[in-house]
Amino acid sequence: MSAINWRMPRWFYQMGSPKWFYEWAGRLQPWFAGSAFILLLWGMIWGLAFAPADYQQGNSFRIMYVHVPAAILSQSVFMAMAVAGAIGLIWKMKVAFMVARSCVAIGASFTAIALLTGAIWGKPTWGAFWVWDARLTSTLVLLFLYAGVMALNQAISERQTAGKASAILAIVGSINIPVIKYSVEWWNTLHQSSSFSFTEKPSMPAEMYLPLLLTVLGCYCFFSLLVLMRTRTQILQTQSQTSWLAAHRDIRGE
Repeated sequence: MSAINWRMPRWFYQMGSPKWFYEWAGRLQPWFAGSAFILLLWGMIWGLAFAPADYQQGNSFRIMYVHVPAAILSQSVFMAMAVAGAIGLIWKMKVAFMVARSCVAIGASFTAIALLTGAIWGKPTWGAFWVWDARLTSTLVLLFLYAGVMALNQAISERQTAGKASAILAIVGSINIPVIKYSVEWWNTLHQSSSFSFTEKPSMPAEMYLPLLLTVLGCYCFFSLLVLMRTRTQILQTQSQTSWLAAHRDIRGE
């Protein structure tokens, strides 16, 4: 453990301080809010109103600008929750458990949106709202995992114990993420291959891909904003009697 501690940068340990995280998150919130608003507005208007129609699917493909960002974030948020939980378990950081707790409802919402928009998109494409396809089924399992983590947090009143139990479930459940990602390659599925990747050449024209890139980045900024806000709220609830928070409120006149 000493070797791990020696390699970690100073800011990593500062992140574990509720006081430092609260102040740092407060400074970042306006930047993420502004970025999310600009990117999502720009990407949605471009994608829904100005991007050319698909030569096979016509205008029905435009739901991609909601479905794909939601599907990507549903997986990314779960991984972020698992990583935060692992940090909380290894380095005993309470703030890490708070961050993980903040991710749960956000990730579950993105997953539900991905499933709903996928069903709407599937009707004109496959002729059915739902098929027991590997990608769809593994995404449904992801929603159940989010529900399980949410239930653990609600069932265990002691926050630290709930954080540890939820972290273990999130870490174990993260094995489902590569199943979702590679399901279209491992099995013969109806679901098309990934429409979006940061590392591979786009499979669609720039006028379709660029608005999708903007909406994905906007959703990441929106997710970051919500996590910071929810974590700060938890810090307020758990640190309400501390002197540093009282001093902070006096300075800001809260």
